[in-house]
Amino acid sequence: MRRFVVWLCSMVAAASFAQEAPPWRMSTPQEQQLDAATFRGFDEGIATALGDVQSVVVILQGRKVYEYYRDGNPDALRDAQSVTKSAMALLVGTALQRGQLASLEQTVVDLIPEWRPLNSDPRSQIITLRHLLAMTTGFEIDDPTGTAEPLAPAAAWTRPVRTAPGERFAYDNSGPLMVQSILERITSRRIADLVHDQLVTPLDLREPQYSHNSAWMRTVDMAKVGYLLLQDGRWADHQVLPPGFVAQLTRPQSAGGPPIGLPYGLGWWTAAGPTYIASGYAGQVIWVHPPLDLVVAVNSTVSPESQQRGQAMRLARGRIFQAAQKRLALNGK
Repeated sequence: MRRFVVWLCSMVAAASFAQEAPPWRMSTPQEQQLDAATFRGFDEGIATALGDVQSVVVILQGRKVYEYYRDGNPDALRDAQSVTKSAMALLVGTALQRGQLASLEQTVVDLIPEWRPLNSDPRSQIITLRHLLAMTTGFEIDDPTGTAEPLAPAAAWTRPVRTAPGERFAYDNSGPLMVQSILERITSRRIADLVHDQLVTPLDLREPQYSHNSAWMRTVDMAKVGYLLLQDGRWADHQVLPPGFVAQLTRPQSAGGPPIGLPYGLGWWTAAGPTYIASGYAGQVIWVHPPLDLVVAVNSTVSPESQQRGQAMRLARGRIFQAAQKRLALNGK
């Protein structure tokens, strides 16, 4: 079943929309008509030409302007894959905001002292939380496809150190589990409880489910995460992240590399524009373009074929980006 939702028709529907996702604002009837005209034909185009894409949510200048659900179910939880890593970085920000962390420059062994004797290389002793988030720890890692099974955190810490921390990017599926261990240690809370308190509650998300180190989320909730970053970590009247923290997340820490081939910040990929991206295997994407005040969230079929085709990224930075430009041009007419 296909579903194309462009917020049309009645003020009742608009009011329901406003209740679902504050602080997104209610569209005027004229805006709704222009949105519908701009995205006309998108539903059929995705359904026929982009078979991997399962769901799409587009937020433009604080309004939800387009939704698509191949299965007709906007409330379905979908496998976010490594978008989970980007959400984990937000929890580091909430810990800083609440004073549970002093800074990103704290060393890992100061935060978890029992790991200190597990690695005899002196360079391991200067690895910081920033290095973990930036994937520049220097550990021996060879995972160009980003699909290696993560190690248990303590075991990951024992790996050989091949380069000085901060010197080289290497995509590391074990890194987020080490960050999780740090967060659970400094807060004395399970990670699911932290997600509930620091993200689900303030952003009015549906409670995620967790499987194989991946969060399952609604596509609209992925869009909310992107919109939180657009607002410099503020949601309605609540400062979820420290002011300026989003700039740190999205500032390149290295030239990056595989599997995406873009510069890498702190849990987020960065691109020219400026654009920043949370990217999960096989086309799970939060694509944020601040110059247009644009957020695109996409979920895709999780398969090697979907990963190879890359339909979600092409859709976000291609046809949807062009439609957003066209829609904003109509504001002056």
